[in-house]
Amino acid sequence: MAEATDQERLRELPHGGFVGALGLEFDGLEDGGVRAHLECGPQHHQPYGIVHGGVYASIVETLASISAALDVEAQGKVVVGVSNATDFLRAHRTGRIDAVAKPIHRGRLQHVWVVEITRAGDGKLVARGQVRLQVLDPDQVGGHG
Repeated sequence: MAEATDQERLRELPHGGFVGALGLEFDGLEDGGVRAHLECGPQHHQPYGIVHGGVYASIVETLASISAALDVEAQGKVVVGVSNATDFLRAHRTGRIDAVAKPIHRGRLQHVWVVEITRAGDGKLVARGQVRLQVLDPDQVGGHG
């Protein structure tokens, strides 16, 4: 069976649920990581009228998790996030932000991915996060604990 193209893999990514509510749009795959963008507006603001830090942390978690999952799927493995450290570097109010995930470490049992989020207008970094993920067999995942 032929390996899926990047465009086919992008179409298979989750577009509903939380990702849909957030408004995150996937743009492509780059160096093994997912690229995406978000059109920020009032629905993403905290009380001071700037994008809520949880939006950035959610983008970081989403892109790192999906990137790592795509990386391990051929081995029949899955990943779950075990830590997310997101830094908010510059305030942003409205308009497009772009995000890209890049691997720092892709080990047998753990992955570490960094995600950078920039303003589309000037390319300035607004947030940066790092996610550590555990690589598991699918039968190890569950909430029955």
